[in-house]
Amino acid sequence: MTEEAYDRAAELITGADAVLVCAGAGMGVDSGLPDFRGTEGFWRAYPPYERLGLKFEEIADPVHFADDPALAWGFYGHRLGLYRATVPHEGFAVLRSWGARVFTSNVDGQFQKAGFADVAEVHGSIHHAQCVEPCTDEIWECSFDVAVDPVTMRAVGELPSCPNCGGLARPNILMFGDWGWVPHRSQRQLDELTEWRRSHRKLAVVEIGAGTAVPTVRRQAELASAASGALIRINVREPEVRHGPRGVAAGRRAGSTHSLGTTNCVTTAR
Repeated sequence: MTEEAYDRAAELITGADAVLVCAGAGMGVDSGLPDFRGTEGFWRAYPPYERLGLKFEEIADPVHFADDPALAWGFYGHRLGLYRATVPHEGFAVLRSWGARVFTSNVDGQFQKAGFADVAEVHGSIHHAQCVEPCTDEIWECSFDVAVDPVTMRAVGELPSCPNCGGLARPNILMFGDWGWVPHRSQRQLDELTEWRRSHRKLAVVEIGAGTAVPTVRRQAELASAASGALIRINVREPEVRHGPRGVAAGRRAGSTHSLGTTNCVTTAR
């Protein structure tokens, strides 16, 4: 990233009356969390699923809670334990010092752990659960632990249950092909974010670690910054900014292309 781009990003942030952080999986990598980018990346993080031939989008599917709940809870139970044990990196504190509000596709709860009060989790949270059926639209905090066999990645012992009907519980996460997700907790967060955005005309948007494979976060960042044009995109693989006269894109690889206003430039790694 060039000094000019750094200065431009700082100018956008200091000139704004509010900052919105739009974060994807890349935000947690420096905390030691896997980003599951591509099948190979997922299998490096979870070798047992390579042996089973299961891709991320296949294991992150609600059908397993009906067909093989021990397999389903093995995956989500392991992630629940991992996210509970992970300490957010120092970048979270920097963003918090700006008084930033957060929109994220991450379900790991790292922003809340870092002290953020206003977080819109568009895909839900692994720290909350719901009934598999669902028998009710109730959502509750996960106060349970799930024991997982590290070799088979299957849950062992009693599985989490719904306090209402006694049936199987599942994470309150929007999965692939998911018609049973209970969305009202996330929708409330999103509605509050929309109202907050409308009250800030000079909004700077800092998008971090959000790719194009599942473009939810990138679209939100572009939408939120459309009026001000103040978008700072931090992405090591896909840094291009499509719109706006003031966007700044930042990558960290030599030869990556950045958009700085209407001028394209090539920067080298620092």
